[in-house]
Parts: sequence; structure tokens; C-alpha cells
Amino acid sequence: MPPHRRNPAEEPRLAEWYDHHVRKHTRRGVFRATAGGAALATGRLLLPGTAEAAPPPRIGPTVLLGAETVAGSTQRPFGRHLAYGADASRQVVVSWQTPAPVTAPYLRIGTAEGDYGATVPAEVRALRSDLSWQTATHTFSPHSPSAITQYYLHVKLDNLVPNTTYHYVLGHQGYDPTTSGRVGEVGTFRTAPAAGRTEKFSFTAFGDQGVGYNALATNSLIADLDPRFHLAMGDLSYALEGEGGHPDEDKYDARKWDSFFAQNEPVSAGIPWMVAIGNHEMEGWYDDHGYGGMRARFAMPDNAWAGSTCIYSWRYQNVGLISLDGNDICYNSQSNLDYTEGRQTAWLESQLARFRGDPTIEFIVVYCHQCTYSTSDANGAELGAQQKWAPLFDRYQVDLVLNGHNHLYERTDPIRAGKGTKKAAPGTTVNSAKDGVTYITAGGGGESINDWIDEDAGDSYLGHVHDATVTMRWDDEEGGGHSEKVTWSRVRFRGYSLVNVEVTPAAGGTPGRLKVRALTEDSVLVDELTIRRGRPEDTR
Repeated sequence: MPPHRRNPAEEPRLAEWYDHHVRKHTRRGVFRATAGGAALATGRLLLPGTAEAAPPPRIGPTVLLGAETVAGSTQRPFGRHLAYGADASRQVVVSWQTPAPVTAPYLRIGTAEGDYGATVPAEVRALRSDLSWQTATHTFSPHSPSAITQYYLHVKLDNLVPNTTYHYVLGHQGYDPTTSGRVGEVGTFRTAPAAGRTEKFSFTAFGDQGVGYNALATNSLIADLDPRFHLAMGDLSYALEGEGGHPDEDKYDARKWDSFFAQNEPVSAGIPWMVAIGNHEMEGWYDDHGYGGMRARFAMPDNAWAGSTCIYSWRYQNVGLISLDGNDICYNSQSNLDYTEGRQTAWLESQLARFRGDPTIEFIVVYCHQCTYSTSDANGAELGAQQKWAPLFDRYQVDLVLNGHNHLYERTDPIRAGKGTKKAAPGTTVNSAKDGVTYITAGGGGESINDWIDEDAGDSYLGHVHDATVTMRWDDEEGGGHSEKVTWSRVRFRGYSLVNVEVTPAAGGTPGRLKVRALTEDSVLVDELTIRRGRPEDTR
């Protein structure tokens, strides 16, 4: 076995520790164990007449819990981050970290600040990272142990009341923020309205955030916009430097994830972040596909199949959303190419058919890391996505596809069968059912900015429109490079930015709409597009 990998047989599994924790701390069956590993600790706020359902099975990372428990009063929770479940009107997951192992971690929650109810036990997912296969961003102390263990805690809440604001606090034995005057540690979140409601809402999206001052600037913009949720489309912390999936070559510093969560906490403690996986999350030291770290840190719905990681579908009011793992179809970086053996693509088609057949879902938004279409010189476009997924997007009339990977902003004209169907300058309205799918690369979340293949073509954005025929580059499955000239690259902007989508559901016979805007980190508008569905005259 290579020296960078641990032998899972020599260490206790998360499920074994979890079973012990359940026996020690369970209350009235709040926990639900599953055969595939450990289920989330689930605090159920039940409505009259509702029944509890066991959460889906999930596979946990291999862990080693050997440290002594330290005084709980010295261990302040940090890095709070929220996520919705598959039904955002009733399901929310609250996640956080502690610097060291603590006893009986919990969440308390209520609909009025100061009235938080009983404690809901948390599940602990502890992730060990050996120093021997890390390259520290800062020098490791000579007194450091041989490994770093990070403690991620999760509580899944189900059967919440739709369209309701909840207040929550986190604690553990020896640490209770409600009795210690730590009022600044109260968090809030709001559940989605029930399906069929017509309230307007917005969400934001970017990929490739990293840690640093540009990432803080885009975070500040999210806070200003106050969306109902944020889509983080892979390459999250950049704890891994390199292509990903090559532990003998990639550089890695596990503690950079601590900085990532601490940096984002002012926003992610109140706005759910729905995460897709990128190539920099292929941390090959943890398991065969490198996703053990992601399963420890996040608790996405992951409802594609038992053990899937960041592959899931969910809904927010009238929008059906699908998160995909682009590493599975990526020719540009092949470490995990076809690791699902077609299972993800088959699942994708079934979910698209289900969403498009649901009369309460008007719009379908797909998000993942790799770009189906792009003219950037960094990672280019992804032929695997064009071959395997784009035909499904066409068939089921996906309205919007959001990607990261290339560190810039680019929006296509509506595309069908690989060709642009309509010139959609900033300010245009398109009919997605008639015109095709709009693809957006939004990889300007905070990491260094990339260039265009055709640098002389320059940027083209609101107030500075510069149409051009530009070059799209891609790799084939054998590693060969290709390129062609395209005319569908409508808006191009090299800068830190995010996408803000305002959703107006259909009402009174008026079709719904997605108003898609791109904003720089300084909140300057560089693109705007309205997406509608329905008859051609509805887009005028």
C-alpha cells in the first residue's frame, strides 16, 4: 500500500464510533442508524399528523478517534454552514466544527429568539489527515502530532414549518451560549415556501472561491444581496493544489478547510450553501475516489443513490435543482473519469424527466463544476459533458446550466445541439422552451483570474459589448486537444464576480421568469438576461 494511504482495516469506522455515540446519548429515537454507514443525527420538529421517516443511508470517511476530550468550555464552535434537504420547505442541515473532540454536542432550535427548546444531538464526523502527506501553507509546529483530526458536526432537521424563520444555537457539555452571554452566536435560517406558492426569491452562485480577500469580497456581496440560498460550484477551499486525484503529486493542507469555513461563516451560518464537487475536491488520500473529506465536511441531500457524494436533486418552490459531479465525465482531468459507470447519467435523465413532468416545477437549473461550453484558455470546454449531458439538457428543456472551473464569467447564447439559436445580448429575454439552454461559467468566486484563448477578442459585457468569433478548446478521451471557432460566446468578463438569479413564479396567467444578472465583487452589473418559458409572444 502506498505510504500516503492509511489502511482502513486498522482503524475504527465512523459507523462503529457512531453506534457507540447513539447508545450513549440517544433520546427517544432521535437517531436513525443505517446499514451503509452512519445516518445524520436528526432532530425532528414534527407537524400534527406527520410521521418520521429514516434518512437515506450515507457512507462516512474512515476516522481515528484517539485524542483525549478536552474541557468543553474552551472549545468554541466555528465554521457554521447550512444546507437545505431535498425539500427546502421542510428540511435543513446545520453543520459546524469544534477545534477538538467534545462531549454531547447539540443544537437547540426555536421560532423565537431566546426560546430554543430541547437539545438535538449532533453527529460527529472526524477526519484524520496525516502530516506526512501534507504541504503546509504555514509551517507545522515541531510539537504537532503526526496527524491533524478535524471534527465536523451535523444535525439534520426534518418536518419544519414552510416559510418560517428559525433561530438556533450550538453547544456541547461545558459550553452553552444561552447561559454564557454569547448572544452573537445565535444563528437564523428560513425554510422555503411550500410548492405552489408564488413568492419571489433570489439565489446566488459562483465556483472557485478559495480563501483570501477576493473571496471575502464576493462573500460580502452575497450578504448584501441576501439570497435564499447560494450555489458553490466546486473547487471550494483550494486546500489541494494540483489537478486533483493524484495524491503522489498534489499538494495539500487540510487546515485550509478551517480557514474556508471560518471565512464563510458570517454568510453560510444563515444562508444555505448547496455544494457541487470540483476537481480540487478529489483528495485521493482519503479513499479511492478522494471524496471522504467531502462526506465529512458537508451534508448535502446526496439522494442519487446510497453513497453518492454531491450528486443530488432538490427543489425550492417552483425551481427544480440538480447537482452533478463533473469529474465523472471529465476528459480534461481524468482521475475519476467514468467512476459511476454511467450511473450518474442514467440518474440525471430520470431526475430531469421527473422535474419536467411535475406541473409545480417551472424551471430546471443544473449546476456542476466543469464547463459544458467555454472559451477560456485554462480548462476550456468539457467534451464529456457535451456528449453525455447536453443532449439530455436539450431533451428536457433545462433552463439554465451553471458551472465554475474557468476563473471568469462567460454566458452563451441559448444553445441547442451544440449551436447557438438566438443572439442574446445583455438585456435580452429568451424563451428556453423554444430557444434552448443558456450556459453560464461563473468561476470568479475568488481564485486568480484566467484568460481567454483569443486574448485579442477581449471582454464583452454590458455597456462594453464586443461581439466576436472566438475559439473553444477541448480535450478528447485519449487526451488529444481540439479547437473550433464559435459565435455563441455572448458575454465575457475577466474579473471576480457572482451570478444572482431572481425568480418570479407564474401568477395570474403570466409566465414565470428567471432574471439572471452577473455582478462584479464591487456590485457592478456586467450582464443581465431574462429567461421565460411558454409561447413566443410571452418573451416580448
